[in-house]
Amino acid sequence: MLTVSRPHRHDVLIAAIGLLGGLLLWLIGLHMQGPRPLDEPWVALVPLAVMAGLELLRRSAPLTALLVAVPALVADQFTVGNLATVLMFTDVVYAAVVYGSPAATRRIPVASLLVTVGLTIGFVAWLRTAESLLIGVAAGLVSFAPAITGVSVRNHRDAAETARLRADQTALLAEMDRAQAVTAERARMARELHDMVANHLSAIAIHSTAALSIDDPVTSRTALGVIRENSVEGLAEMRRLIGLLRHSGVDAEPSAAPTLASLDVLVEQARTNGTPGGLTCTLEDTRGTPERLPAPVELAAYRIVQESLTNALKHAAAGPVAVRLTREGGLLSVEITSRSGSRPGPRAPGSGAGLIGMRERVALLGGTITAGPEDAADGRKIWRVRAELPVDERTAKE
Repeated sequence: MLTVSRPHRHDVLIAAIGLLGGLLLWLIGLHMQGPRPLDEPWVALVPLAVMAGLELLRRSAPLTALLVAVPALVADQFTVGNLATVLMFTDVVYAAVVYGSPAATRRIPVASLLVTVGLTIGFVAWLRTAESLLIGVAAGLVSFAPAITGVSVRNHRDAAETARLRADQTALLAEMDRAQAVTAERARMARELHDMVANHLSAIAIHSTAALSIDDPVTSRTALGVIRENSVEGLAEMRRLIGLLRHSGVDAEPSAAPTLASLDVLVEQARTNGTPGGLTCTLEDTRGTPERLPAPVELAAYRIVQESLTNALKHAAAGPVAVRLTREGGLLSVEITSRSGSRPGPRAPGSGAGLIGMRERVALLGGTITAGPEDAADGRKIWRVRAELPVDERTAKE
């Protein structure tokens, strides 16, 4: 069962104009042909009405309209004829190419060309006069010309639609890139905020708990001194991060980013913070004369050491916390070990975000990292963090 949608308002307008124009031509007696087998003038109104009705289907069922319009035009040739009928037929051919299927768009121009050539040859062979060529010209103007015009319009329309789809895809890809950039920047901000502040806040939490739980003026005064020192340094770090967010680009690192040259200060601070818990922090740099490494590598190594020391302050048992730096070819190795187990005294809770941040930093540089418990040579359990960061030889030396 053929289902036809409601005619477009433009199609209704075209049908009405064609029908009214044909009636006007018929009323004033302006016909296209002389005497025909059906020479009653009113008979020409039948093909006119059929063609006007087919105009309503030019958009919704263009191929059906064309298949019915062809016999209607042939029938019109047996009447006195109406110019409006012929003009509406040309529009039906045009619409069949523009709104029809891709197969119809390819076949209708070819079929109309074959019909035009066939009619021209047939009438020339039959009438054997030069005027018979005009019949072929008229057939071409009625069928082939609107078909070629429809092909041109269809190609331009398809090209415009393709360009629109390409523009939509480009906009979608741009939006995806923007969303990925925003996500990456948020992740970087989260890593920076956690690495810079967690160390200070952990020390503040541990020492404030100690000051509240131990009723000793000396211990409380020492704890308050550590709390003040970490508060001031944490505030300075926060100010630096705010400056970074205000003035740095998405991929830019802050100009005052910490480097490996300041590791001794970081380890000394961790030694002070860990003394109440029995932690002794040491730094061993076997690289000889330290050379300047690319800023992303130095920042990642510094943050890994900082986060590992923070975790040791929170969770490690009393004992040594060793930081070791080695350089083997194109790899910078960073290793931090601490005693694994329980220890007395206050401890700060952990969220697990630090390990995630370390893995993200190492992954961005194409390195590897391992973190977990191991057996030490003395039989005790230790927690070891080992990261290997690739160093570009061409950019490492300046």
